[in-house]
Amino acid sequence: MSDRSPFETDMLTLTRYVMEKGRRVKGATGELTQLLNSMLTAVKAISSAVRKAGLAHMYGIAGTVNVTGDEVKKLDVLSNSLVINMLQSSYSTCVLVTEENKDAVVTPQDKRGKYVVCFDPLDGSSNIDCLASIGTIFAIYKKTTEDEPSEKDALQPGRNIVAAGYALYGSATLVALSTGQGVDCFMLDPALGEFVLVDKDVKIKKKGKTYSINEGYAKYFDPAMTEYLQRKKFPEDGSAPYGSRYVGSMVADVHRTLMYGGIFMYPANQKSPKGKLRLLYECNPMAFIIEQAGGMATTGTEPVLDVKPESIHQRVPFILGSPDDVQEYLACVQKHQKSS
Repeated sequence: MSDRSPFETDMLTLTRYVMEKGRRVKGATGELTQLLNSMLTAVKAISSAVRKAGLAHMYGIAGTVNVTGDEVKKLDVLSNSLVINMLQSSYSTCVLVTEENKDAVVTPQDKRGKYVVCFDPLDGSSNIDCLASIGTIFAIYKKTTEDEPSEKDALQPGRNIVAAGYALYGSATLVALSTGQGVDCFMLDPALGEFVLVDKDVKIKKKGKTYSINEGYAKYFDPAMTEYLQRKKFPEDGSAPYGSRYVGSMVADVHRTLMYGGIFMYPANQKSPKGKLRLLYECNPMAFIIEQAGGMATTGTEPVLDVKPESIHQRVPFILGSPDDVQEYLACVQKHQKSS
C-alpha cells in the first residue's frame, strides 16, 4: 500500500470533472455546471435519506398513488421534493418533468434558466422496504423555443439530450454520467462527501452472457421475444446458455448490463401493449448512457433516442445492452414480422 496521503493524489472528483467539462464548451455560461452540481447535491441528500430510511421511519407507503399508477413511498415523496428544490435553486432550469407529478413543473420566473430536466427521483422504489438497490435517473435538454416554458419543451427526442445519468444506491452510491463524450462512473466517498472517478470512458461488451427480463409475464410475450429467450436458454450452436439476472430495479439491472454486458428487456406484451417504462425519464436517459458506452437501445421497431414524445408520461417498449445481443433480438423481430 502506498505511503502517500490520499490528498497528495490527483483525485478527480465529480464536481471538478463537471467544471472542467463546462470550461471546454465554447461560449459556455456555466449554467450546465450549476445544474449538474445541484443534481449531485440532491443525489447525496437522497443517498443519505436511503441509508437512514428505516431509522427515520421512512419505510412503507405514503398513502397515495402517483400519476402512473404506482404506490408512492415516503422516500419517493422526499426524493422528489429534494430534486425539484435543488434544481430550481440552481437558476438553470425552466421546466421539470418528474414521474411523481402529473403536470410539468415550471420554474418560477425569478429562478429560470435555459434547461429542461426529466427525472425519476427514486426508480425501483417498490424495492425500498426489502433493501434492494434503487436509483435516480435524469436527462437534461436545452429549451429550443422562445415561448413561455411549458411541458411542450420536454417533448424532445432523446437525440437532443445534453447530459444524462443515473445514481445507484446499492452497496455504495455510484453515479454514471455522460455529457455526450462517453460514460464515466463516480463513487461517493463518505469520508470526503465527494464523488470520485472510479471508471473512465466505460465501454459495454460487444456480447454478454446474461439476459434480464421479468419472465413472470412470459405468457403475455409475443412470438419474437419467446423465440429469443428460447435461443438464450437452449443455444443451437452448443454454446453455454445465458444466465438470467433480474433485480426488478431498472437502475440496478441496467448498471449490471453496462458493467458485464448482456441484454435488459422490458418489452411490450399483451398486458402492456405500449410497454411499461416511461420514455422521458427512464428510457431516454438509459438509452443515451448505453449508446455512449457503445451499446444499443431499441423499442423493437426503432432506436429509443429517435422516438418523438407525444406526452410527458408516454410509455415505450425498451430493450438495451450489448450490440450483438440486441441485434440478435432485432433479427427475431424482423423474422416474425416477415412471417406474419
